[in-house]
Amino acid sequence: MSRLGFGERVRACVLTGDQISRSLRRISHEILERNASSLEELALVGILTRGVPLAHRIAGNIRRFEGLEVPVGALDITLHRDDLDGEDPEVKGSHIPFEVAGRTVVMVDDVLFTGRTARAAMDALLERGRPAAIQLAVLVDRGHRELPIRADYVGKNIPTSLGESVRVGLVETDGEDGVVVVGS
Repeated sequence: MSRLGFGERVRACVLTGDQISRSLRRISHEILERNASSLEELALVGILTRGVPLAHRIAGNIRRFEGLEVPVGALDITLHRDDLDGEDPEVKGSHIPFEVAGRTVVMVDDVLFTGRTARAAMDALLERGRPAAIQLAVLVDRGHRELPIRADYVGKNIPTSLGESVRVGLVETDGEDGVVVVGS
């Protein structure tokens, strides 16, 4: 996990690749259990960037567990963020190949921190239609919420200080799986 710290001082390795896989299997089972009566209306939407491969991994788990193909989309929240401060943001674009109206949509992200990303994701998703329900799955919840948002599915709760950061690495985006805490 040498690359995950991005040159910063790594304070702790909190999830290995095997632990990430185990957490995602558990989250997948929890999603299936909670939505058992309406699995045909279930969809996953990964929040760019690392939420997308996590959503695909969860969909793969559900396929293996139940033989069910759950549609997966990618959501770019850039234009819905409240912290752009006049910047010229890079918009990568969303790709949601299904109607969200009437579906139970599980938004997937790597880290839940202040709640602002989740709020922006809900705004972006609601522009595409009115889901029956929106749920939130995160690999890591590090606390320090600024908005009244909580995840429905959490891989691991990691208490952190405001001076620390949580870095998630995934094979698909970073070449390796792992979660580290960096900073003071």
